[in-house]
Amino acid sequence: MRPATSDRPRTRPGRGWYVGAVLSAVVAVTMCLLGWRQADQADRINAHPVRIEGTVTQLPGGSGTYSQVAYVADGRRLTAADLWLPEEAKLGDPICLEHAADDARAVRVCGKRYPQPVGVGLAQTTVPLAALLCLVCLYRIRQLKRADGRAAAGGFAVAFAAEGMPALTQGKRSRRRRKGGRRALR
Repeated sequence: MRPATSDRPRTRPGRGWYVGAVLSAVVAVTMCLLGWRQADQADRINAHPVRIEGTVTQLPGGSGTYSQVAYVADGRRLTAADLWLPEEAKLGDPICLEHAADDARAVRVCGKRYPQPVGVGLAQTTVPLAALLCLVCLYRIRQLKRADGRAAAGGFAVAFAAEGMPALTQGKRSRRRRKGGRRALR
C-alpha cells in the first residue's frame, strides 16, 4: 500500500532565506538613498544658504503626525515636513529657515546640520544591520546549496555502486566485458 501524500506543493528548503536576503538588501539600498538624499541637501544648503522666515503650521503629535512649516521662497508658497523644531514651538510661531539657492525645496532649520536628521540617523543604524542580515542570509543559502549538492552527489554515488546489483538489473548479472578478458585480472 502506498503512503498518503500531502496535497501541498513541495517547496525548496531555505525559501525564507532568499526572501530575507532580498528584503534586507532592499532595506539597505533604500536607507542608503534616504541618507544620501539628506546629506546631498545639506551640502547644497551649505554651499549657498539663503535665509528666510517660515511659520509653524503643524506640530508633531503621535506616531503618524509630523511637524510642518510653511514658507515663501522665490515667490512660491512651499511647505516642509518633519523638520527639527524647538521644543517650545507653537502653531503660528515664526522660525528661521535656510534653503539652497538652487533649490527652494531643500530647506532646514537655521543652525541645524541636516534637513531631516531622522533620515540620516535611521540610515546610519539600519544600513549596517540590513547589510549584516543580508550577509547572514547569503551565507545560509550557500550552506543549504552545499548540503543539497552533497546529498545529490551521495545519491549519485550510490546509484553507481549499485549498478551490478540484481534489484537494479532485474535479477540478471551485468554483462559488461573487461578489457583483456579474465586473464587480465591476475
